Amino acid sequence: MTLVRTKGTGPGLLGPAAPCPSPALRTAPEDSPMTDAATVFVATCDLAGQVRGRAVPAADQASALRSGTGWVPADLAISAFGPIAPDNVFGSRGDLRLIPDPATGVDIPADGDAPAQRLYLADQTLPDGEPWPCCPRTFLRNAVEELRERTGIEVVAAIEHEFVLGGLPASPPFSLQRFRQAEPFGSDLVRLLEQAGLQPENWLPEYGDGQFEITLRPGTAMAAADRAVLLKELVRDLARRRGLPVSFAPLLAPDGVGNGVHLHLSLRDAEGRPVLFDAARPGRLSALGARFSAGILRHTPALTAWTAPSPVSFLRLTPHRWSAGGIFLAEHNRESLLRICPTTQLAGSDPAAQFNLEYRAADATANPWLALGVLLRAGLEGLVRDYDEPTVWPEDTDAAVLDGVPALPSSLEEALHALEADEVVRSWFDPRLLATHLSVKRSELAQLAGLDEAARIRKVADVY
Repeated sequence: MTLVRTKGTGPGLLGPAAPCPSPALRTAPEDSPMTDAATVFVATCDLAGQVRGRAVPAADQASALRSGTGWVPADLAISAFGPIAPDNVFGSRGDLRLIPDPATGVDIPADGDAPAQRLYLADQTLPDGEPWPCCPRTFLRNAVEELRERTGIEVVAAIEHEFVLGGLPASPPFSLQRFRQAEPFGSDLVRLLEQAGLQPENWLPEYGDGQFEITLRPGTAMAAADRAVLLKELVRDLARRRGLPVSFAPLLAPDGVGNGVHLHLSLRDAEGRPVLFDAARPGRLSALGARFSAGILRHTPALTAWTAPSPVSFLRLTPHRWSAGGIFLAEHNRESLLRICPTTQLAGSDPAAQFNLEYRAADATANPWLALGVLLRAGLEGLVRDYDEPTVWPEDTDAAVLDGVPALPSSLEEALHALEADEVVRSWFDPRLLATHLSVKRSELAQLAGLDEAARIRKVADVY
């Protein structure tokens, strides 16, 4: 579920037109002493959406920030279930560096027997510091830069996560009862996110059994994706310390509600003015916004191989589940792939500054840098190519009318075939990155072969 965002509660999508903010993650100066943490963990996020990396002694933080720590190309080919994909294109050769971005540094405070930890997200580079074309974080950075260079557009983004917290009594959806049953975990989580600079916006009990949603305030595309990577790790770490099982998996049971990830996008011009809003057009979506949407809709089947990339993701992406019931653009409809989000004029709020698109066919098995990057790449294609302008289905459209919209892929294998067939989408990737993604995803499918639906769901849920 998504709550209406209102003016005055944060930057980007929430406030008045202004240049996109820089990442808001709190950092310590390079030479600041570490008071508690014995180690600094330098991390990346791989094709299975897993955070992996290496630690160095806290005393070596300054050196690690300057020159990073070693890494291996084949690490990108590790599947969600552990083994390296059998046809890994990198083999045993090559070396990389994980170069931490100081803007991503967060501190996890000591808690009982758990020691403090400093964590950085990193770019994967070649040993000489040159960008590695297969680095997922570099992929997003290049997408942002190309969109800016070719159109003058800046992106403001926010990524919302749903997850299930185990070990709680049964309780009604959205209830104060469930909210209170999650204490003190909930208050501890909000406090932890605030201390880390992730800017939590809403913490709420959701619809599914034991389900919650946490939303963070918008920022630049890179800040939003970095926060998404960090958020999952901070939630998992806190839950472990509190003795509570937690899962971000797309489904925990065949008939379950499922956990989604909602990617919100707003576009600004070089002066920081919002460019998606036009009150005179269908859905109040500007001509530029319609063209941007057309690119995403045109390439959706291939995009889902990156945004919903687990063996069970597509069990959730079916009609009448409030996930994404088809490839269409609509006002305020939670069955749409692209949803035009509501705005408010309460307290003099400006609808144009709030106006944003929500992409709904994503989950937490995706790499946030790649998921957001492919949406920006697809939107750019819509801006520079002659795609047909999409229909904006009004909020009051009868559900039966929408039964004829194009369907999403019915499985990960179908999405991977769509990716292989889409020459435009394939062109965005270094061939080794593309080949590795296909290999990793097919190896994950193979590792679950022969299991029934419930068993496959359990295997994925155990990982995420």
